[in-house]
Amino acid sequence: MKAVVLVTAVSLLVGTARTAGAGGRSDPGRLPQTTTLPSATAPWFKARMAALWRGIVHDTPWTARSAFFPRLAYLQVKAIPAAGSDFTQRLLHNFALDIRAAHSLLGRNVAGARLVDVRVPHEWAWIQPGYCSNRIGYWHAPGARVVYREGGRLRSFGIYSLISWRGQWYVVHLGPWDRPGTVDTPAEGRGSFDPPGGC
Repeated sequence: MKAVVLVTAVSLLVGTARTAGAGGRSDPGRLPQTTTLPSATAPWFKARMAALWRGIVHDTPWTARSAFFPRLAYLQVKAIPAAGSDFTQRLLHNFALDIRAAHSLLGRNVAGARLVDVRVPHEWAWIQPGYCSNRIGYWHAPGARVVYREGGRLRSFGIYSLISWRGQWYVVHLGPWDRPGTVDTPAEGRGSFDPPGGC
């Protein structure tokens, strides 16, 4: 049953990605990248992180899709063969696994868990074109923290990779990119940011 549910989740994510990719002028992936540094306090960021949290609480990755890096932007960034297939078959698939892992972390008190904040580190890195199989650059913030309250206790876990597109932060990996379906550094309290670096 779980395998069937996961396939359905990935299929819905792919469908949502295609819809977003066909969304016309409102799709940010149709526009060129900028070097504008994103804000972690802007209303759009808070709205996307609230969508991410809803997806985690309900184990519905498609609910969190607005927080995820845009497909057409990924096609601009990556200098790899079949970037579109890589996006749908690897990135979105792994994102669904990560959402499920974060949902499982919340355990049986998931219905009472409340998002407190998403903390983004101030040590950003501009990933230059040519690194990480990229043809254009972006800002990368390693180890942002999802801070939540569950059963009266403050807890947190990491967002392994948060990258920019046109001055806005998007999630790429919740857990380590090479270990999909895991939760990055869960901790009591607000936790610590990861060291700078990565893609």
